[in-house]
Amino acid sequence: MDTLVLTKGVPDFREGQVSFDEDGHLERGKTPTVMNPNDRHALEIALQMRVRHGGRVSVMSMGPPGYKDVLREAMESVYADDLYLVSDRELAASDTWATAITLSTGIEKLGRPDLVFAGFKTADGETGHTGLQTCWGLDMPIITHVIALDVDEDAETVRAKRLVEGDIEEIETVETSLPAFVVADPEFEPSYRTATHRLTLKELRERTRRRAEAFEDHLTVWDHVDLNLDPDYIGLDGSPTIVSSVDPIPKAPAEREATMIDPTDEAEMTEVLDAMRPLAAGGD
Repeated sequence: MDTLVLTKGVPDFREGQVSFDEDGHLERGKTPTVMNPNDRHALEIALQMRVRHGGRVSVMSMGPPGYKDVLREAMESVYADDLYLVSDRELAASDTWATAITLSTGIEKLGRPDLVFAGFKTADGETGHTGLQTCWGLDMPIITHVIALDVDEDAETVRAKRLVEGDIEEIETVETSLPAFVVADPEFEPSYRTATHRLTLKELRERTRRRAEAFEDHLTVWDHVDLNLDPDYIGLDGSPTIVSSVDPIPKAPAEREATMIDPTDEAEMTEVLDAMRPLAAGGD
């Protein structure tokens, strides 16, 4: 069984990692990029399917060359065989629609896998649109908010438990045919209960550790020409989304007051030591 996981790089929003300009706008070039947190759940489902059913796992991302590091991390996480990066200046400023058109075209070029996995939403966009729109481009059945998954390869069907949120949280079981598109819910937790599965997991981990050291040997990079994409339908020109305004992100207020001291001032340093002594002795 062949599976594909979609992943994306997002700014590292941890405190101290994000860089803003004077207007409070994100400076992506000065902010480290990390794997989108919700994509990890998609990787976990894909890995569980591989352990149970074998086959190959590929990972695909669309973004700048720096996303190679995100793909390397994905290879280490899901023990992937192949990595695909769709990277081109013509794709810059794509909204979710233009991104989905590009990704679905890349998946078609790759050859339709049995299962395509995507995360719930991205940390920088929060729309939750890209996976659904990519599935629309592929004309595949889709199951969202998946917390458990089983595949019947003989019947070519997939059965999933999905979380339904309403007045109360409910779980429903649904079934569809393969190939299918699966959106992982953050509540998904992998399980490897049999000894065979745990041994398979260990073997995959050991093989992938060596593969990841030379991950670029397993990386394919495509641009819009490789995918035969019309520039009018990708990037900014192909993005129908109109952003009416952008609100600056307010800077977090300081939680503590700071008193500046001169380290060469003996009196000020004495005050610091006097304040620290009770704490060092276990006082309040």
